[in-house]
Amino acid sequence: MTFTVILHLLWHTVLGFVFYYPLFMSSLWIIGAIFFYFKNEKPYLKYTIPPLRKGESWQGVSILIPCYNEGQNAVETITYALNVKYPEFEVIAINDGSKDNTLEILLELAKTNPKLKVVNLAANQGKALGLQAGALVAKYEYLVGIDGDALIDEYCLYWMVKHFIRYPAVAAVTGNPRIRNRTTLLGKIQVGEFSSIVGMIKRAQRSFGRIFTVSGVITGFRKAAVHEVGYWSPDMLTEDIDVTWKLQRNGWDVRFEPRALVWILMPETLSGLWKQRLRWAMGGVQVMLKNFKVLFMPRQTHLWGLMVELMLSTLWAYSMALVFLVWFISLFVPVAYLMPQQSPILPDQTSVILIGACLVQFAVSKWLDGHYDQGLGKNYFWMIWYPFAYWLLNLFTAVTALPKVLFAKKGRARWVSPDRGAHQQVKKG
Repeated sequence: MTFTVILHLLWHTVLGFVFYYPLFMSSLWIIGAIFFYFKNEKPYLKYTIPPLRKGESWQGVSILIPCYNEGQNAVETITYALNVKYPEFEVIAINDGSKDNTLEILLELAKTNPKLKVVNLAANQGKALGLQAGALVAKYEYLVGIDGDALIDEYCLYWMVKHFIRYPAVAAVTGNPRIRNRTTLLGKIQVGEFSSIVGMIKRAQRSFGRIFTVSGVITGFRKAAVHEVGYWSPDMLTEDIDVTWKLQRNGWDVRFEPRALVWILMPETLSGLWKQRLRWAMGGVQVMLKNFKVLFMPRQTHLWGLMVELMLSTLWAYSMALVFLVWFISLFVPVAYLMPQQSPILPDQTSVILIGACLVQFAVSKWLDGHYDQGLGKNYFWMIWYPFAYWLLNLFTAVTALPKVLFAKKGRARWVSPDRGAHQQVKKG
């Protein structure tokens, strides 16, 4: 077999992987999400508050809100948290060395709100240590962490606590973040993304047994569980992914609750979006490298699927980058033996299949999350741009993340004020 033939076969293998892997995963997510809906969501659609079983009762909750330079958002976020409809709760706002007037605002709010506690960290310690500080002063066993710009739904606590009081093995319940700012194209695309990618994947992963990560913007925790695993790791860029794996490796269960809603602000500039997605990608790589050894642990078989998916997704990103590179070279150098007419490189019929599968995924997700997010269908038109904009963004952040993590200096992950986009109120519920 000649070198050219071998190279040709290898190239066809790469092209097949680039095409079939996302098509397979999309189908898997759709099937898993639909199964989750009929099993875990549909029976509860008629309820505003989930019904309790005999012998169950609502337990107290501590809402933890780490804040760094949240002067513009603190009043609104804290007000929403104090107005949740739940029998017994407290709100703990952690000022993590803010350089603006966040601390002054929090202290002023605490004067007239006895349910609000303020914890002040003199220097910026990072979100992980901020959450830990709040957990240590919390008087309740159940903790719900939200971001400093998030607006929590008034019935959110009920839907999270239901899992804790009913299932003692549940350590964390991740909620369903919804996008508030929808004035720009990037904002509108992210509305659909959080349903079709974030929400759908969590539904599917839960159907198959384990969740890759909780959402840092809205997650409930059992205090005893996070204490057992050493709380959140201060050296991880994405403490939410890391704590999810720590809990599941220790035998705890993690769940997704679509009725636990929170309304958040997301970046609406390319630079802000790049920084956010690069941090997410680097956090995923950190977790992959930290937990790779689970593949050699017979007692951790419940995490093998997640680890294999994470590794294949990273491999796909590099394979796709290679395809684009060869395609670009082919514009100037004859490489016909590498670039047959039938290949999944934009633009051709196979790319249309992938985009079509993507739009089907968006349609299913719109149906799922449309029960909780009014007007979600209005954003479907804008999702045609997702494959062109966000696939490329996520591709290049994934490719960039691996070397940055491998060659980065180890240290504590501290806050950086993110791009919150244009503040835009939307009708919630």
